[in-house]
Amino acid sequence: MRRLIFVGTVLLFVFSISLTLCAERVSAQGPAGAGAAAAAQESSHSVNPLNWVRKNSKASSEMPGNRRDIETKITPTLQAQGVLAANATATDACAPFMTLDGCLATLHASHNLGVDFNCLRGAVTGVHTSANVSGCNVADGEKPLGLNNAIHQLKPNVNTKQATKDAEQQAMNDLKGIAG
Repeated sequence: MRRLIFVGTVLLFVFSISLTLCAERVSAQGPAGAGAAAAAQESSHSVNPLNWVRKNSKASSEMPGNRRDIETKITPTLQAQGVLAANATATDACAPFMTLDGCLATLHASHNLGVDFNCLRGAVTGVHTSANVSGCNVADGEKPLGLNNAIHQLKPNVNTKQATKDAEQQAMNDLKGIAG
């Protein structure tokens, strides 16, 4: 009798787990049938919990136009500030970066601290371009570092937190200047 109760309990448990797993798989597939594509695009509910949290708005995400247009507009400003060399463009300098504000902050940090931009860019992005980085203190092939950590590796005696904050503020000001 005990064995029968035990087997029944195990079967009930396995059955309930399989129903739960199957239900999750079906709900993850989204709508099906006629008009499914329209229903899927109109759905405002995201399954990804990271999208449920409202993030801080960044000036780069609020900027009208595409990234290339913004880089073209900001190049003369950066050249006039001495942040970018006269023969360089923001498009070329920012190519390895995922976000434009991250690139601009790195440009400003390298200018403010007197650090080679190619070294800092390589440390922040983890992408080493054809530029000469033989004098860099950051090891090749390492994972990308945050701007704060990259500055610390290249200039250990600097207040990295303040330097990062200043560079990020300068980048935001540059983007606000482009917006009008």
